[in-house]
Amino acid sequence: MLGCIFALGLVLSSVSVVAQERKERKITDIVRTSTPPVLDGSLNDATWVGATVIEDLHQYQPDDNGVPSEGSIFYVAYDDDNLYLGARLFDSAPDEISARQMIQGQAVNLDDRISLIIDPFNNMRAGYKFEINANGVRRDGVYSGPERTNSDWDGIWDAAAAVDDDGWVAEAAIPFKTLNFDPNNADWGFNVERSIPRKKERIAWTSYDRDVNLSSTGVMQGFSGLQQGKGLDIIPSISASSSRDFVTLADDSQTDPSLDVFYNFTPNLTGVLTINTDFSATEVDDRQVNLTRFSTRFPEKRDFFLQDVDIFSFGPVTAYGPQGRNGMPFFSRRMGLTDGGQPVDLNVGGKLSGRVGPLNIGLLGVNQDSYTGRKGFVEASQLSVARVSANVFEESIVGMIATEGDPRSNLDNSLAGVDFRYRNTRLASGRTAEGTFWFQESNTEGVTGNQSNYGFDFGFDSSEGFNGQIEYEILEQNFNPALGFVNRSNVERKRFFGGHRYRPSGHPWFRSNQVFLSLQQFSNVSTGELESQSVFFRPFRIQTHRGDRYSIQLQKSREVLIEPFEISDGIIIAPGDYSYASYALDIEVARERTLAPKISVGQGDFYGGTKVEVEFEMQWRPSNRWFVGAIYEYNDIELPSGNLTTRLIQLRANLAFNVRWSWVNLIQYDNVSDTVGVNSRLRWNPRAGEDLYIVWNQQSYSPSAFAHLESQRSTFSVKYSRTFRY
Repeated sequence: MLGCIFALGLVLSSVSVVAQERKERKITDIVRTSTPPVLDGSLNDATWVGATVIEDLHQYQPDDNGVPSEGSIFYVAYDDDNLYLGARLFDSAPDEISARQMIQGQAVNLDDRISLIIDPFNNMRAGYKFEINANGVRRDGVYSGPERTNSDWDGIWDAAAAVDDDGWVAEAAIPFKTLNFDPNNADWGFNVERSIPRKKERIAWTSYDRDVNLSSTGVMQGFSGLQQGKGLDIIPSISASSSRDFVTLADDSQTDPSLDVFYNFTPNLTGVLTINTDFSATEVDDRQVNLTRFSTRFPEKRDFFLQDVDIFSFGPVTAYGPQGRNGMPFFSRRMGLTDGGQPVDLNVGGKLSGRVGPLNIGLLGVNQDSYTGRKGFVEASQLSVARVSANVFEESIVGMIATEGDPRSNLDNSLAGVDFRYRNTRLASGRTAEGTFWFQESNTEGVTGNQSNYGFDFGFDSSEGFNGQIEYEILEQNFNPALGFVNRSNVERKRFFGGHRYRPSGHPWFRSNQVFLSLQQFSNVSTGELESQSVFFRPFRIQTHRGDRYSIQLQKSREVLIEPFEISDGIIIAPGDYSYASYALDIEVARERTLAPKISVGQGDFYGGTKVEVEFEMQWRPSNRWFVGAIYEYNDIELPSGNLTTRLIQLRANLAFNVRWSWVNLIQYDNVSDTVGVNSRLRWNPRAGEDLYIVWNQQSYSPSAFAHLESQRSTFSVKYSRTFRY
């Protein structure tokens, strides 16, 4: 009831607050050039003399529509094949420019950088983001919604940058072959942004509510005659690996060619064919210690599945908690991995994705090889997904999804669903209204009835003042999206969350404070009985101008267990009604600092016992070549049935020899599996679209952290791939 009253008040306040209407979108014309620039970190080319000039930028953080502290000039031009961007970034203290990232594709959010956001369809729903730091390191992403980017997407484009006495300069050339676009659309959504991390200052051509995303783009008009050539990308790869199982003393070596072919049937509709797909160079997952009854979800990192990933998203795009969103109809990590997380060969796969008029189309099919998993032998399977959505109103989408196949059993399984996403950034209150309705139903062989999932959410968001959201959904007992993700079924879920953000004006060190409250309840659909209930309250989260954050968290939880729950080997939590409270204190030093620690300490009741949890993280960036990071997670749990202590240690050490050669290392240990994992990846990236990886993976048994190591399995692999464009 409290949540409903608060949400109603929020709606009324959003309607009644007197504020200016949102400004009209900025518009500028783009200039065609006949002389492509040489990307060398200078702006001496003739291209930039006649290019479109953008210098009417404003600060959107910390001040909304404020005056930038440093001057910036952007230049934009294009020819038949490429979109060109140049930037002169003035800086009164060039010696303080941050440029510590030298590994291509890695995050540059702690460096001085510029960003280009383009929406080739100008529909404020789909687009790309390209970032360049002062070292010329490229970072890109594809939008999986108006606000959220998936940075695991990797496009082919070029960039250069250089620091000088006046500040720094950046240049970029983005081939139209890298983009999906409508050749008949002369007007693109467009924005440019600059970040100055030492001042926590962000500057843009256009913004809305202290943010830059697809909904806040201006318009770059005048595109014509864009070419994608034959629209054909051929990416052959060769990988050679050698592995040893130290338990069985079995050795194995193999050499595998693979092939990916991309073909643009139209400039905005792409087909992909993958044969003997190889994922040997993909990053390993970060380990997690799971102390809940429900499985966790790891992010997708494989390139084939990341192409046009935004088109396949369904329903709500927000995560509901540490386990991620429950009830996803399609989760690509179900393909090519066993139920134990081991790779399974994908013999062949195909994808057709893009946009036709107002329609967004995604079709995916793969042939997965047979394997033996935890539940026995699983036959080779044909897996397919179809997603079609249509753009409605100014910023909303209505769509459907269908899946076929089960990669982890020999049973037939299918699913169908519909969804509607509403979004409106043009409210008089200055807030953004968003809502989602969805319905989906699975069909599993041998199962009848109770196979649906449906729900809705609606809320308002704002960078200042009140914001909040209400959520409601039903996950029936037999709902089984075999190509998706579900970790809790037969529940009715209700949630409300809201908060208030305060930003003082002119304070010497205090930038903002946020109060946050979340109420959530799970009930059994069959019986109506309560299963879980939580109240989470964060009375303050203070952020300084330097970027340091301080917060405290209070939580009151209730769990009703009908069946026993084995939280660890031999430690069983008995059925019962458990109520417990906890608190945590978080301190996070700004990541822009050379040495940046973060610590979280919590204590409270836990299933009739107590739990103390500590998470410590340290990041050290001594130069633009080195990064060293460490994470330590500790839980000390005392329960009536026994005591439990968990430890997870993660160490990272990255070395950039230059912008082409990098060496990335990850070492992980946890005392739940008692194993140490090492992943070491040496990469040569002479140009976008060409990579050589040398990868070593080692897993060892360790009854004590990094002590008395006993090798279990080791794999050494080399992979080379190159993109040929026609």
